[in-house]
Amino acid sequence: MKLFGPLYDRCRVLAAHRHAPWYLGFVSTIESIFFPVPTDVMLAPMALANPKAWWRLGLLATLTSVLGGVIGYGLGYFAIEAVMPWIVRVGYDDTYARVQELFSQYGVWIMFVAAFTPIPFKVFTVAGGAAAMPLLPFVLASLVGRGIRFFLVAWVVAWGGPKVEPVFRRYIEIVGWVIAVLILGAIVWLNMRG
Repeated sequence: MKLFGPLYDRCRVLAAHRHAPWYLGFVSTIESIFFPVPTDVMLAPMALANPKAWWRLGLLATLTSVLGGVIGYGLGYFAIEAVMPWIVRVGYDDTYARVQELFSQYGVWIMFVAAFTPIPFKVFTVAGGAAAMPLLPFVLASLVGRGIRFFLVAWVVAWGGPKVEPVFRRYIEIVGWVIAVLILGAIVWLNMRG
């Protein structure tokens, strides 16, 4: 099933659009709250289309992702009862319970790991608020984790340039499914820890 290739191609078209930074900011924000497609799918083609702006793109993705994380935190902190039916409907309820346990065990470190890795950051943002994690450590861990991830993606793509793009496009389907399997594996791992 071809899913990530067509998505990547669409993001490449959007990356060349004059409003591309707005699209990146929007995708990055909502990805930290509920959107299933990772920001990297939009960030990589934008860094390829404008390699000199890689650091600005990484910064934009980082800041808007943290903004989305703070919104997710607010949903968890102020409205977990209203958000819980959605968490159950999308099948994240067991994961949410495990994430709550991880917050109590590891605190701010689990937020950093969630921000950097391909595990579902959105679950951690809502759970961080519901667990009443202090906001400043939440924001700092998100900022550092997301920053390292997005600056690294933008830099690698900008550095590799057009010579890497055909290779990247050729393997995007594999990379996308590997990330999906990693996310699934993280969910299974979290469920097995309970």
